[in-house]
Amino acid sequence: QVQLVESGGGLVQAGGSLRLSCAASGRTFSGRAMGWFRQAPGKEREFVATINWPGGNTYYASSVKGRFTISRDNAKNTVYLQMNSLKPEDTAVYYCAAAYGSSWSPRPRDYDLWGQGTQVTVSS
Repeated sequence: QVQLVESGGGLVQAGGSLRLSCAASGRTFSGRAMGWFRQAPGKEREFVATINWPGGNTYYASSVKGRFTISRDNAKNTVYLQMNSLKPEDTAVYYCAAAYGSSWSPRPRDYDLWGQGTQVTVSS
């Protein structure tokens, strides 16, 4: 069964850090770009960060650039999102996704596989 499973969410104070992980089955991960998206209550899902296959090229939303870092470990079929200097406005459910192809993309329509999401809450 092809799937993506996120972990690492939780409650953190403003200024703190969290690292999200997304474990994928081999068929899901190999050859695919990966992305992180988030959705806050009452808002649409928005792009956060993306990384190409096999890695080395990344792209970030302006709201997180300089604070978040996306990376991948292809041997472990895992993509990470290191989040530093967290702000209350970063509070959301974070989703990882696997793209159709190997090039990074900020567009949700370029992704066909999605995880179930992990909650990140940043208190002020």
